[in-house]
Amino acid sequence: MAEELVKKSKDKFFRGRNVEELKAVDTREFAKLVPSRERRTLLRNYDVVEAFVRRLEEKGVKGKMMKTHDRTIVIVPRMVGKMIGVHNGKEFLKVAITYEMLGHRLGEFAMTRKIAKHTSLGKKKK
Repeated sequence: MAEELVKKSKDKFFRGRNVEELKAVDTREFAKLVPSRERRTLLRNYDVVEAFVRRLEEKGVKGKMMKTHDRTIVIVPRMVGKMIGVHNGKEFLKVAITYEMLGHRLGEFAMTRKIAKHTSLGKKKK
């Protein structure tokens, strides 16, 4: 009994479903599990998302990282475990897709601004 609880706690779930089960589900079925804004985006841009995932799987077979400028693509289960280069306005940042990212957008994981690093006032460089 205790072994089953430990095993179950280690499983990765999204809205009550195992991520492995979600990988077999169609993108339209996955859209029913995400919040309304992402659902609307997935359903309206179904062709764009499917084409992106198809290209991602083809490049993954060749061992290449896929790069994209489209930061608005919603992360779907078939992307989990892949590496994607997301453009932040200057360069492509590597983003490893995990199951916690499901339902979010690619742009959320590639920050466009750097942290300001100011020097102390009154100190001169030698």
